[in-house]
Amino acid sequence: MEFGKIIISETAAASENPQDVINSNISVINLMREEKIDDDLIHEDALMSYYLDYYTSQYTEGNFAQFVYNSKWNTELNELIEEGLQLLGAEKHLELFQQQCKKVKLMSSVKRDKFFKGKLEGVNPVRDLMNNDTFFEIEENLVQLNAEFLKSHPDLEVLSVDDMFAALEEFVGHEIKRA
Repeated sequence: MEFGKIIISETAAASENPQDVINSNISVINLMREEKIDDDLIHEDALMSYYLDYYTSQYTEGNFAQFVYNSKWNTELNELIEEGLQLLGAEKHLELFQQQCKKVKLMSSVKRDKFFKGKLEGVNPVRDLMNNDTFFEIEENLVQLNAEFLKSHPDLEVLSVDDMFAALEEFVGHEIKRA
């Protein structure tokens, strides 16, 4: 049975910083994974937000090549991100993502394999070919859009930290150790 809720803390919901909302969702997903809850049982929109944040932070830290390198070019992940960008209404980011994916798909498998076997740093013409700074010029704020998506979700529950644990413990059927 799927955990049919997206949970964030009251603190995150009240925060001025949209990243706090996303981070709260990420913490819940990480906790569920620590409890060996399969991703299939986690709310799909909560996961989608989680992976969109991964994409955003990878791109922000090291451009598109870093995302490709660290995600090992995972088709399922790419589909989730594409779906997520559509859901958020981030049309310009979606267009860029599709463009960038096409670039990688058109690359020879030899070139791609060499990229994954090599280091991301230093002289790396394949990396340079993949990178695209357009991401930083797009007006759409992915962090803001992602947080708004979560906050306006019909399955969202804003809970105190104790109630968050209680909801998850009820789902897993045992007490969860708190750090």
